[in-house]
Amino acid sequence: MPMIRMIRAHVLFVVVMAAWCAGVDAGDGRTEKERELIARLRSAPEGEKAIACKELAIHGSADAVADLATLLGDDKLASWARIALEAIPDPACDAALRDAVGRLQGRLLVGVVNSLGVRRDARAIGLLAARLADSDPVVVSAAAIALGRIGDPAALAALRPALASSLPAVRDAAAEACVVVAERLLAAGRGADAALLCDAVCKADVSPQRIGEATRGAILARGAAGVPRLIELLRSPDRRMFAFGLSVARELAAPEVDAALIAEIGSAPDRATLFVEALADRAGPPARKALAELVARHDAERPARLAATRALGRIGDDDSLPVLLDVAADADADLAAAARAAIADLPTGGVDEAIRGRLATAVPPTLATLLDVVARRRIASALPEVLAALTCPEKSVQAAAVVALGETVDLDRLGILVARSMEGDDAPAARVALRTACVRMPDRDACVQALEAAAGGAAPSTRLALLDIVGEVGGKRALAAVAAAARTADQEPLLDAGTRLLGKWQTADAAPVLLELVKSLPEGRYRDRSIKGYLRIARQLAADEAERIEMCRMALAAARNDADRGIIAEAIKGMPNAAAVQKAVAPQP
Repeated sequence: MPMIRMIRAHVLFVVVMAAWCAGVDAGDGRTEKERELIARLRSAPEGEKAIACKELAIHGSADAVADLATLLGDDKLASWARIALEAIPDPACDAALRDAVGRLQGRLLVGVVNSLGVRRDARAIGLLAARLADSDPVVVSAAAIALGRIGDPAALAALRPALASSLPAVRDAAAEACVVVAERLLAAGRGADAALLCDAVCKADVSPQRIGEATRGAILARGAAGVPRLIELLRSPDRRMFAFGLSVARELAAPEVDAALIAEIGSAPDRATLFVEALADRAGPPARKALAELVARHDAERPARLAATRALGRIGDDDSLPVLLDVAADADADLAAAARAAIADLPTGGVDEAIRGRLATAVPPTLATLLDVVARRRIASALPEVLAALTCPEKSVQAAAVVALGETVDLDRLGILVARSMEGDDAPAARVALRTACVRMPDRDACVQALEAAAGGAAPSTRLALLDIVGEVGGKRALAAVAAAARTADQEPLLDAGTRLLGKWQTADAAPVLLELVKSLPEGRYRDRSIKGYLRIARQLAADEAERIEMCRMALAAARNDADRGIIAEAIKGMPNAAAVQKAVAPQP
């Protein structure tokens, strides 16, 4: 009985396998989706075949390989077919690609060779090695890179002799492939093997580009032990090799690199800024310390010192603040500006409190510098010190304090800035600061209320300036204030300012106010401005097409003359379709 069961099991296995193999040979697809895609490959137009190839990369199996392989010789569809053949996880794809190597040439052959590399088909090594002697240098390069992607000992054995080929193109292609293999070896933790392979490329008669790539690989593979070779690159008179050195200096995670770059800053003034930038990109504590020391050196080359100052803004910390503050008051305007910008960019940490702590004891011009930094960083906690600085007899300090007040004042003390903007020598600067303060206030209506209170007893010019600020603040109360100004037909400056601000209002709730002005104002530029502002809202801010149509109909109803209708007609031209235009010009019921 056991024997009978074994025989039955064997027969069943054979039947199942035969059925499976028959399905593969039939090549009609294993799922309904794949069958549909294969059918499209056989009969659909060219564009649909391309899409089918792309989808077979997801839904395809060995059944689709034969049909895909027939497209490898098609100039327009070969690349699409290879997308699927590269992705389908079945050795039949490798076999189809290997078979195509013998019957294709030129661009189509290059594509197949590339696909064999993508699939890392070890059985293709012999075919690819033979193509290293191809008459087409593009094919040679593709074959070498494919061998590099395969990267096993057999592929490497095929590549090494090519480094000594009599043909420069073959040597270069083999060198590029060897570097690819070396990168894979390094990623796998085999740094010593990677270094030796890169050394072999460096000794070959290949292009400077390949020598540079291999040198980079050899240094990275050796880690800290590769720093002496890195220094050779950093000192190379050849610009290409020097560029490789800067690249490796950014990549190599060894503290010895920081020391090497720091040393080179002082020994090569013409390249100092490039060394500074590379050091900054490494961004470690040694880099920060070295850059701070360079910034503090008044005898250092100015370009390098300027670059280091800017770099500290990117990688600096609390410890960078003292030296940057010193330079922020430097007589060199560019250095001072760079230092202030760098301080503004420093991560918060304890920087804000450290700056605030210096305000109480600072004297001009250091105090002015600190106030500038307070403004740049918007250190709201420093508001008491900023207010105290407003009383300083030094004009430069007062000016800096006004700017800082615009960035730090709160709503409760906004009146101080309002009052300062109404009179005094620094009133114009205070108005700029007031504008800055108002547009960042979280409670817009309360802010406008404070401005309205100040405008009540202000001179006409100040009132207009405050109205401009109200317009920039926005909100319901601001709209009401600007609308009130636009209704003062007996005070032309206010009428002018009100209609101007309403004409550029950024919310749709200004539309009813503008339409009211269109109906009430006399003909002239203020009414024209109101029509245009109303129609701008219709075009840009209306909620939907229906609202836009209704607004245009209302504008037409308010039109008094052909000039009005001409302005409105231009707006109606922007309607999305003829039906919308017809609705917009239809008489109101």
